[in-house]
Amino acid sequence: MKTDYLYLNNRDELYRIDVSKIVYIEGDGNYTNVVQKNKLKACVCINLSGMQKLLSDSLRERATMFVRVGKGFIVNMNFIYRIHPFKQLLVMSDGESFAYKIECSKESLKALKETMVNIAKYKSQTAE
Repeated sequence: MKTDYLYLNNRDELYRIDVSKIVYIEGDGNYTNVVQKNKLKACVCINLSGMQKLLSDSLRERATMFVRVGKGFIVNMNFIYRIHPFKQLLVMSDGESFAYKIECSKESLKALKETMVNIAKYKSQTAE
């Protein structure tokens, strides 16, 4: 499988990030933090909406592995481990080496949970 890289260019530095290793992207005003499996963070001067567009433009159909969760996050669906709307908690993990806990609104987590359930239903129907 071909490795896709995301190139993030700041005034003083350039990040080259393997897209498959991005766990989540967190918006912080006009800045965005890209958090990877190896716990490295890349901070770039672009808002979350701009990052969402950059992912879409750069990755095209592969960008569907990323989903916006509320106002503050874009997450890699491949690393979703637990969605707990009542506790406003999203746990991202590879099941081995890391676990990130993200606090999100109940509404955004309910929507994410519904999306994941629908994906699971679709996959089970197409496997038959």
